[in-house]
Amino acid sequence: QVQMVESGGGLVQAGGSLRLSCATPISIFRTTTIAWYRQTPGKQRDLVASIGSSNSSSHYADSVKGRFTISRDNAKRKVILQMTSLKHEDTAVYYCNRSPTHLGYWGQGTRVTVSA
Repeated sequence: QVQMVESGGGLVQAGGSLRLSCATPISIFRTTTIAWYRQTPGKQRDLVASIGSSNSSSHYADSVKGRFTISRDNAKRKVILQMTSLKHEDTAVYYCNRSPTHLGYWGQGTRVTVSA
């Protein structure tokens, strides 16, 4: 079973920054669009940002445009989500998966808490 491994979450004040990292198995890293998703209690898991396999295209949810940047670290086979100007409403558990998602790829997620 393939699983992504997310890391980098934590507690940060509003306006601060965090850098999330997603370790991705080589079997899918080079050939698949990878995305970050987030989920808050009682709500569905929403797509935050995605990046194409060739690193040529990225897409963002309107709520994070201009604040979050997704990128690939090809040497480490990781997908990075740089988050800046964090807001309280960014508080969530963040996951990575391919886009479209694969049920078997979900990892444990990494929790981001932004204090107001």
